[in-house]
Amino acid sequence: MFDQLDIVEERYEQLNELLSDPDVVNDSDKLRKYSKEQADLQKTVDVYRNYKAKKEELADIEEMLSETDDKEEVEMLKEESSGIKAELPNLEEELKILLIPKDPNDDKDVIVEIRAAAGGDEAAIFAGDLMRMYSKYAESQGFKTEIVEASESDHGGYKEISFSVSGNGAYSKLKFENGAHRVQRVPETESGGRIHTSTATVAVLPEVGDVEIELEMKI
Repeated sequence: MFDQLDIVEERYEQLNELLSDPDVVNDSDKLRKYSKEQADLQKTVDVYRNYKAKKEELADIEEMLSETDDKEEVEMLKEESSGIKAELPNLEEELKILLIPKDPNDDKDVIVEIRAAAGGDEAAIFAGDLMRMYSKYAESQGFKTEIVEASESDHGGYKEISFSVSGNGAYSKLKFENGAHRVQRVPETESGGRIHTSTATVAVLPEVGDVEIELEMKI
């Protein structure tokens, strides 16, 4: 793992140099390409450098412990050492996750489609609840939402609704919402206080970018 991390850090430094190169600065395509690559590596490099700093700090503490007999200082150093040792496994786990190959769609905008399923009017109300929940979440992430198409229910909510979510990393944040969602609750229209089960399906689709098609004219 650490060999991979060294390669990532080395590439990050190469990109720093490239982004300072006047030829790259004056080439908008290269500048955009290298800037994005560096941004993708930033988190991994930051965590790895923090990890290495903690390891160095731990080594310094161990060295100081071997050179002192002062009980108060020993106690303080051991406390610091324990704190760092507790942090390292968490950082290692985070680094393992960061090294997992990225989904090529993760940075794309998405279309979210919600359809009321089993449960009648209550399912439509639930679909509306899901739509509002995703909209609020998108807003909290700095994403923009826009309704594409909607079919409202007579008693509130939606029979089906689709909306776009735009923002860096939108697909990575929403892709795991794909599938069927279920809620069990007492509807406002239920006079007997019985619990109803309602379901809705959610589809999260990455938006397809522009595709260039070249037609070969033959006579």
